[in-house]
Amino acid sequence: MEVMWRVAVVVAALLSVGVRADAQTPPAHAPVVLFMCPHGAAKSLMASAYFQKLAKERGLNVRVDSAGTEPDEQLSKGVVAHLQKNGYAIPIEKPRAATAADMQRADIVISMGCDLSKLPAPTGALKTWTVPDFSANFDAAEQSIRDQVIKLVDELAARRQ
Repeated sequence: MEVMWRVAVVVAALLSVGVRADAQTPPAHAPVVLFMCPHGAAKSLMASAYFQKLAKERGLNVRVDSAGTEPDEQLSKGVVAHLQKNGYAIPIEKPRAATAADMQRADIVISMGCDLSKLPAPTGALKTWTVPDFSANFDAAEQSIRDQVIKLVDELAARRQ
């Protein structure tokens, strides 16, 4: 029963993305999308940057966050260079560890290769994305992230209507 209630809350939050009755009404709860990868320095960085830009272009009222399960000391220089070259804002300054509060606050958690066993189960929806390693094939990893971000934004935009 509790799971159905949580699903209903998430669906209601997603349906309310960016919807306003009039200018006097405060904006609805902005759903939180948390992107996670093991090091919080490359895949989650790129996904959050792509998602932030595309969601804004589509008029979605969402909050975006990123974290890692075993964060690196610094962001991936290759991913940062790629994002800057292509006009994307760098959404974080330094990788950080995901917390229990992150898992509780997020309406959608996107896990890209993470071992989530040391964190509590998310209260929102959990989606697992398979993304190649940047070190093996940067272009394939980038395209995989781009395609999955587009699909997610399309899903959220469709729920809003």
